[in-house]
Amino acid sequence: MTEHSGKKSVLAIGIDPAFADLSAMPGFTADMVRAYLDSQINRIAEFGYDVESCLIDLGDTAEQVVEQALRLKPFDCVVIGAGLREPPELLLLFEKVLNLVHVIAPGARIAFNSNPADTAEAAHRWLASGG
Repeated sequence: MTEHSGKKSVLAIGIDPAFADLSAMPGFTADMVRAYLDSQINRIAEFGYDVESCLIDLGDTAEQVVEQALRLKPFDCVVIGAGLREPPELLLLFEKVLNLVHVIAPGARIAFNSNPADTAEAAHRWLASGG
Protein backbone atom coordinates (compact mmCIF):
# COMPACT_ATOMS: atom_id res chain seq x y z
CA MET A 1 0.00 0.00 0.00
CA THR A 2 1.27 3.46 -0.79
CA GLU A 3 2.26 5.69 2.08
CA HIS A 4 0.84 8.99 0.89
CA SER A 5 -2.56 8.84 2.62
CA GLY A 6 -2.96 5.48 4.25
CA LYS A 7 -5.49 4.58 1.56
CA LYS A 8 -4.76 2.44 -1.45
CA SER A 9 -4.71 4.48 -4.63
CA VAL A 10 -6.08 3.86 -8.12
CA LEU A 11 -5.38 5.49 -11.45
CA ALA A 12 -8.07 4.85 -14.08
CA ILE A 13 -6.79 5.39 -17.64
CA GLY A 14 -9.18 5.50 -20.57
CA ILE A 15 -10.04 7.16 -23.82
CA ASP A 16 -11.87 10.45 -23.36
CA PRO A 17 -15.41 9.78 -24.62
CA ALA A 18 -15.10 12.84 -26.89
CA PHE A 19 -12.50 10.86 -28.90
CA ALA A 20 -13.96 7.35 -28.54
CA ASP A 21 -15.40 5.35 -31.41
CA LEU A 22 -18.79 4.46 -29.97
CA SER A 23 -19.88 2.34 -32.95
CA ALA A 24 -19.37 -0.83 -30.90
CA MET A 25 -21.82 0.51 -28.31
CA PRO A 26 -25.01 1.33 -30.24
CA GLY A 27 -27.25 3.80 -28.47
CA PHE A 28 -24.45 5.26 -26.35
CA THR A 29 -23.36 8.86 -26.63
CA ALA A 30 -20.15 10.45 -25.40
CA ASP A 31 -22.14 12.10 -22.59
CA MET A 32 -23.58 8.74 -21.49
CA VAL A 33 -20.14 7.12 -21.43
CA ARG A 34 -18.76 10.10 -19.49
CA ALA A 35 -21.56 9.66 -16.93
CA TYR A 36 -20.68 5.96 -16.54
CA LEU A 37 -17.02 6.82 -16.08
CA ASP A 38 -17.79 9.50 -13.52
CA SER A 39 -20.01 7.11 -11.58
CA GLN A 40 -17.26 4.49 -11.57
CA ILE A 41 -14.70 6.99 -10.27
CA ASN A 42 -17.15 7.82 -7.47
CA ARG A 43 -17.70 4.11 -6.81
CA ILE A 44 -13.95 3.48 -6.50
CA ALA A 45 -13.85 6.25 -3.89
CA GLU A 46 -16.83 4.63 -2.11
CA PHE A 47 -14.75 1.44 -1.83
CA GLY A 48 -12.37 3.58 0.24
CA TYR A 49 -9.62 4.14 -2.32
CA ASP A 50 -7.99 7.39 -3.46
CA VAL A 51 -8.73 7.62 -7.17
CA GLU A 52 -7.53 9.69 -10.09
CA SER A 53 -9.04 9.65 -13.57
CA CYS A 54 -6.80 9.98 -16.62
CA LEU A 55 -8.73 10.43 -19.86
CA ILE A 56 -6.63 10.62 -23.01
CA ASP A 57 -7.00 11.47 -26.67
CA LEU A 58 -6.13 9.02 -29.45
CA GLY A 59 -2.45 9.75 -29.56
CA ASP A 60 -1.47 13.39 -29.95
CA THR A 61 -0.86 14.00 -26.25
CA ALA A 62 -1.89 10.63 -24.80
CA GLU A 63 1.56 9.49 -23.67
CA GLN A 64 2.35 12.84 -22.02
CA VAL A 65 -0.96 12.86 -20.17
CA VAL A 66 -0.49 9.27 -18.93
CA GLU A 67 3.09 9.96 -17.86
CA GLN A 68 2.05 13.08 -15.94
CA ALA A 69 -0.74 11.19 -14.20
CA LEU A 70 1.54 8.28 -13.27
CA ARG A 71 4.04 10.71 -11.75
CA LEU A 72 1.42 12.40 -9.51
CA LYS A 73 1.93 9.86 -6.75
CA PRO A 74 2.51 6.15 -6.25
CA PHE A 75 -0.47 4.03 -7.32
CA ASP A 76 -1.44 0.64 -5.95
CA CYS A 77 -3.55 -0.21 -8.98
CA VAL A 78 -3.84 1.10 -12.52
CA VAL A 79 -7.02 0.25 -14.44
CA ILE A 80 -6.76 0.43 -18.22
CA GLY A 81 -10.10 0.81 -19.95
CA ALA A 82 -11.57 -1.48 -22.58
CA GLY A 83 -11.90 1.41 -25.04
CA LEU A 84 -8.11 1.60 -25.14
CA ARG A 85 -7.47 -2.14 -25.28
CA GLU A 86 -10.01 -3.57 -27.66
CA PRO A 87 -10.02 -1.65 -30.94
CA PRO A 88 -7.19 -3.14 -33.05
CA GLU A 89 -6.30 0.30 -34.41
CA LEU A 90 -5.35 1.43 -30.88
CA LEU A 91 -2.96 -1.47 -30.23
CA LEU A 92 0.17 0.69 -30.46
CA LEU A 93 -1.29 3.31 -28.09
CA PHE A 94 -2.34 0.55 -25.67
CA GLU A 95 1.19 -0.87 -25.71
CA LYS A 96 2.68 2.58 -25.08
CA VAL A 97 0.35 3.15 -22.11
CA LEU A 98 1.04 -0.31 -20.68
CA ASN A 99 4.78 0.21 -20.96
CA LEU A 100 4.55 3.60 -19.24
CA VAL A 101 2.70 1.95 -16.36
CA HIS A 102 5.33 -0.79 -16.22
CA VAL A 103 8.22 1.69 -16.12
CA ILE A 104 6.78 4.47 -13.94
CA ALA A 105 4.59 2.43 -11.58
CA PRO A 106 6.27 -0.99 -11.42
CA GLY A 107 4.70 -1.84 -8.06
CA ALA A 108 1.13 -1.14 -9.18
CA ARG A 109 -1.31 -3.93 -9.89
CA ILE A 110 -2.72 -3.65 -13.41
CA ALA A 111 -6.42 -4.25 -13.90
CA PHE A 112 -8.71 -4.17 -16.91
CA ASN A 113 -12.39 -3.34 -17.11
CA SER A 114 -14.67 -4.85 -19.74
CA ASN A 115 -16.89 -1.79 -20.17
CA PRO A 116 -17.37 1.68 -18.65
CA ALA A 117 -19.64 0.28 -15.93
CA ASP A 118 -17.23 -2.18 -14.25
CA THR A 119 -14.12 -0.09 -13.65
CA ALA A 120 -14.60 -0.04 -9.87
CA GLU A 121 -14.86 -3.81 -9.71
CA ALA A 122 -11.71 -4.18 -11.80
CA ALA A 123 -9.71 -2.10 -9.31
CA HIS A 124 -11.36 -3.61 -6.25
CA ARG A 125 -10.70 -7.24 -7.22
CA TRP A 126 -6.93 -6.54 -7.16
CA LEU A 127 -6.82 -4.22 -4.18
CA ALA A 128 -9.24 -6.05 -1.88
CA SER A 129 -7.47 -9.37 -2.32
CA GLY A 130 -4.03 -7.90 -1.83
CA GLY A 131 -3.11 -9.05 -5.31
